[in-house]
Amino acid sequence: QVQLVESGGGLVQPGGSLRLSCVASGFTFSTYNMAWYRQALGENRGLVAFIGNTGTSTDYADSVKGRFTISRDNTVNTVYLQMNSLKPEDTAVYYCYAAFRRGYFGQGTQVTVSS
Repeated sequence: QVQLVESGGGLVQPGGSLRLSCVASGFTFSTYNMAWYRQALGENRGLVAFIGNTGTSTDYADSVKGRFTISRDNTVNTVYLQMNSLKPEDTAVYYCYAAFRRGYFGQGTQVTVSS
């Protein structure tokens, strides 16, 4: 079955950096687009970043452009989200998403930006 396992979340001070990873299994990873979403407490889940199946196409929410970078390594079935210059408003649960069939989310990893 499809599995998406995120890691790399945690507590970081404003201005700091984190790198999220998502290891995928259960489908042909290199064939499908991937994305990162996030959901803050009391808010809807929203798209943060998207990457095409080859890694050459990316897109970002306006709120993270210039600070976050999405990438993937199809040799190890992993998608990454490098987050720099983090702000308190980036605090959320971050979810990996696979655009495979009906779409799948991972279990999420908490990112907390606070001093």
